[in-house]
Amino acid sequence: MRGIWIGVLLFACQGVLAAGKVHEYQLDNGLKLIVKEDHRAPIVVSQVWYKVGASYEHDGITGVSHVLEHMMFKGTKNHAPGEFSRIISENGGRQNAFTSTDYTAYFQSLEKSRLPVSFELEADRMRNLKLTEEEFRKEIKVVMEERRMRTEDKPTSFTYEQFNATAYTSSSYRIPTIGWMDDLENMELSDLQAWYERFYAPNNAIVVVVGDVEPGAVLKLAKKYFGPLKPEQIIAPKPRIEPEQEGPRWITVRQPALVPYLIMGYKVPVLNTATEDWEPYALEVLAGILDGGDSARLARELVRGSQVAASAGAGYDVYDRQSSLFLFDGTPSNSHSVEDLQQALLEQIARLQEQPVTADELARVKAQVVAGNIYEQDSVFYQGMKIGQLESVGLDWRIEEDYVKLVNAVTPGQVQAVAKKYLVENRRTFAMLDPLPIEHGSKPRQSQQGGGHAH
Repeated sequence: MRGIWIGVLLFACQGVLAAGKVHEYQLDNGLKLIVKEDHRAPIVVSQVWYKVGASYEHDGITGVSHVLEHMMFKGTKNHAPGEFSRIISENGGRQNAFTSTDYTAYFQSLEKSRLPVSFELEADRMRNLKLTEEEFRKEIKVVMEERRMRTEDKPTSFTYEQFNATAYTSSSYRIPTIGWMDDLENMELSDLQAWYERFYAPNNAIVVVVGDVEPGAVLKLAKKYFGPLKPEQIIAPKPRIEPEQEGPRWITVRQPALVPYLIMGYKVPVLNTATEDWEPYALEVLAGILDGGDSARLARELVRGSQVAASAGAGYDVYDRQSSLFLFDGTPSNSHSVEDLQQALLEQIARLQEQPVTADELARVKAQVVAGNIYEQDSVFYQGMKIGQLESVGLDWRIEEDYVKLVNAVTPGQVQAVAKKYLVENRRTFAMLDPLPIEHGSKPRQSQQGGGHAH
């Protein structure tokens, strides 16, 4: 029955994917334009992706990509501060931006006839941003307060940040997206100006348009607004290859908090860095075996079964730009310790290494993957986001078309093989949050994992 279900979902997913044709163009100045047709509603999503994020930064200027994202709303030679958002709103649209480790993206959702409004504004701030000391001083305070609220006052986020800085020694993935507070306090306007001039150029950008559009008309608009922009000589950051880890690492973080917390990570390849093409997909399936809903192993056996965990999860991103981490995290239940939870997670890993996963488990994960791909196509924004993400990390957007097929090809033996190869002691880093007492009358710090930062 499960095989029939997967087959039906696979057929349906292929039909959905085929419904929207994708067209790719490159302007003379190097800007890449990708247009995907989706004629189900008279709307359009326009996204501009820059190939720059926290992993491009270095000590002394950490957080500069995120601060620059904030400053992109502060006006150009042609538009006053705040005018960008006002114009989009007046045209019935929604807009926002986000910074991640590997890219920075800006997007608008509009009625389809308003696409020229988006293009005109985005082309203007791509090369004509007006960076002033007054606006910078105001915005850097906003970012520092954001760091306090999102990281320093959230024990799990702070622990996650410290964990990354311990797990990586050379890789720029050790840099937090929001930056280190000391670097924010000492950041200067000239740092942003240099970063903007270096990376915000048409030949370092991908414009993704998804919606009820005619590709030829979109190309004509792109040539009109983005075509005149001058390219920049893009100097790629030097590679910072993470050296082989020679043994397990462990840190303890002590902060006022209500409950303890554990993070555990293993160095693993991603699609960009794997020597064996099938390994990232096997790691993706492995993550689904452990943490793919209520029927996955961690929820079934650690939360509801032994009740050693109040919560437990696992995760992996196949599309990172550089080699990354396979993550576990969790909070022990009231009757158990962090050490109990750690041991339970290690036992789960040992079981994966010693015994192939069952056919039923594999079928469940594959069905979820296929269903997820179908549901994702309902979102015009997400269709564009997947294209932009892939292109920004140096992968071809067409890879996504093969995702379901390659996940379905993963075997129990391959899942066991990556568990044996990568989830080993020498690749492991632990971080434990050891809660300190909360002072009487003070507000408990909130628990929330860190992530990308949106404007």
